[in-house]
Amino acid sequence: MDAGKQLAHAREVGVKTGVVLQKRLRNAQEAYTHRVQQAMGEDKAALAPAKWMAGLDPMNGYAYAVDSMQRAILFWDTIRERGNRFVENATHGLKPVLHFDYETVMDGRQFARPVNYALLKITPPEGVTIDDSRRPYVIIDPRAGHGPGIGGFKDDSQVGVAMRAGHPVYFVIFFRDPEPGQTLLDVCEAEQQFIRKVRALHPHSAKPAIIGNCQGGWAAMMLGASDPDDTGPIVINGAPMSYWSGAWSAGEGDNPMRYSGGLLGGTWLASLTADLGNGKFDGAWLVQNFENLNPANSLWDKYYHLYRKADTEPPRFLEFERWWGGYYLMNREEIEWITRNLFVGNKLWSGDVKAAGGKGFDLREIRAPIVLFASMGDNITPPQQAFNWVVDVYGSTEEIKARGQVIVGMMHRSVGHLGIFVSGKVAQKEHAQIVSVLKSIELLPPGLYGMVIHEHKRGDGLEYEVEFEEHSLEELAGRLNRFERVDEKPFEAVAALSDFNQRAYELFAQPFVQAMSSEASARMLREFHPLRVQNWAFSDMNPWMAWLKPAAEAVRANRQAMADDHPLRQQEQAGAEMLSAGLDAYRAVRDAMTEASFFNLYANLFSFLSLDKPSAPAAIAPQEPPEVRAALASVGEGGYTEAIARLACLLNRKGEPLPLSRLELRKELVTDYADFLPELPPDAWRKTRGQQELITRYAPEQALETLPVLLRHQADRQRLHALAEKLRTDERLLGTSPTAEQAAMLGRIRAVLSPKAGGGRAADAPRAGAS
Repeated sequence: MDAGKQLAHAREVGVKTGVVLQKRLRNAQEAYTHRVQQAMGEDKAALAPAKWMAGLDPMNGYAYAVDSMQRAILFWDTIRERGNRFVENATHGLKPVLHFDYETVMDGRQFARPVNYALLKITPPEGVTIDDSRRPYVIIDPRAGHGPGIGGFKDDSQVGVAMRAGHPVYFVIFFRDPEPGQTLLDVCEAEQQFIRKVRALHPHSAKPAIIGNCQGGWAAMMLGASDPDDTGPIVINGAPMSYWSGAWSAGEGDNPMRYSGGLLGGTWLASLTADLGNGKFDGAWLVQNFENLNPANSLWDKYYHLYRKADTEPPRFLEFERWWGGYYLMNREEIEWITRNLFVGNKLWSGDVKAAGGKGFDLREIRAPIVLFASMGDNITPPQQAFNWVVDVYGSTEEIKARGQVIVGMMHRSVGHLGIFVSGKVAQKEHAQIVSVLKSIELLPPGLYGMVIHEHKRGDGLEYEVEFEEHSLEELAGRLNRFERVDEKPFEAVAALSDFNQRAYELFAQPFVQAMSSEASARMLREFHPLRVQNWAFSDMNPWMAWLKPAAEAVRANRQAMADDHPLRQQEQAGAEMLSAGLDAYRAVRDAMTEASFFNLYANLFSFLSLDKPSAPAAIAPQEPPEVRAALASVGEGGYTEAIARLACLLNRKGEPLPLSRLELRKELVTDYADFLPELPPDAWRKTRGQQELITRYAPEQALETLPVLLRHQADRQRLHALAEKLRTDERLLGTSPTAEQAAMLGRIRAVLSPKAGGGRAADAPRAGAS
């Protein structure tokens, strides 16, 4: 690119980012104005002059002053209690925040290559019965600054819904301090041992389901790719698998966290922080990054909510802060691996990340079904980051089918990142339905599905109905990435600059930083981190807080609460809402400026990087995918197994959602008619089914004509005939009727398999409803 084109490109980048910036700033102003107007005029009657005057008389003013002062004392006593719990937990090395009792099954600190991980078995609470023959669940929590336990934080949680469904539940936890020299690859090997142990404890159960939350989703996927023989279905919730992706448009919110690596200069800052920590990275810095994303909540909303409901809110506030205020450590090797391969390098999906044996993690090696759960309201892991790896790993829908893979996506409309894991409503609805789906998900035909949950009112409660809608990979890519992922190209410049800065730091600064650091200096830096200071500084360690406890006890004994709908209280709430709106407006402006700065810098740097790259080849006419060619080449190969799979594909209901009830019926039929079906592992059956689906889609006539070839043996024809007769008289299928398309296909199958056609008997085709 010559100088003229370079200048033209820079101008184009500036114009585009300027347009988006103006739009975002206008949206921020409109949102702020709207919230202020709502706060001032939401209840016009409450702001009427008569009520204002009634609220301003001396007696009401005195009552409000007493109430507000009492709430202030209760508020600060809760903050003091938070500090005390923080000091106590830190003194004892921090413990998981699990709501349930548990026993330790394996301790990774005792392994040949020790890691600070352990496998727990959750003890069922009173009234909950566990069936050890059911599929066990293994939940992996994120190690992203906080401690473990958020997946079992309360009764309505991932642990709770799985146990109430009768499943044994295991939990992978980690301790505060990493073992010397441990790496994330060591952690992956330890988790493989955990899974093998769970399988040994439940030899007659289906393979364990792996649930990965956020960063735990990476761990679950790495585990499934490196040990596919032992892992069952994988569920990853809010996991940023494709970190460069995100929304970028003039009308939608952006995802500021994906820009932080570039604006901080890449991975070197994580290395510097770990070196200052004497080889350990303080997870409090990651937590602070999370808090900075939402200053309104971090600085005001959560504290005002506690102050406003000082009589009832403290238990919930303290329970959540017990998890939020626990800061864990990582080795330098661990945080560098994460930043280089995931946050900046974005390499996990590409196969460039190597396992301990030197083999790359190929996500296509995962043979178990995968469920992806993301939310439109998540600005830490937007849906693009959760789903785009599928587009990157698989070349086409045909490849997904040929490999026998099942990928199910589910989208929440509004819940935030933490709500995916901690919300009781999400647990009761989405996670409970995921548990119900995992009982039968291995019988889904290979493909890419959207999971839809329908609500129905039944009496005083709600009932849920699950459906699966099949999609193509191309459709998914177009829906999520309306700009064809052009906005991801500047991240290649980020990666290049990050490598340069990292190398410069290692050459010129790291030796001096490491020489100056010691365990004493590292501990002092950790203790005086702002997030820790805000806890221990307001605990009983501070002698100036000694008066709070007796004062709070006196307040509780003589509480004079004012009604929440009192005019003075409503004025207080209106002021609090306006302050919150101001902080949200600041965040919107900050994020808009961050995004504009990022693209103005790195979009231009990327154009310099592309100077050395070869020009794109001329467009080539699309060809038939290699998976299709391979499938068609084997159209006449196989036997009974391939014939059953082909018949299922030919008689499948096309273009209709697949209700979970039909999938469960299919599971019942498979169990009851196991003697008539091929004896294959679920992953092998899905692969066969996927190949036959490609044959029936791309060569339907040839698929029909070669059916008798697959049933060349008399024993196979008799077995198929016996299966068809059983299905015809099965009461569960008597009420079903084939569609017109199925009926026509059924007639053609019978004709092909009729004795006159040289095939089997006319009755050899099974009932359409069985498919």
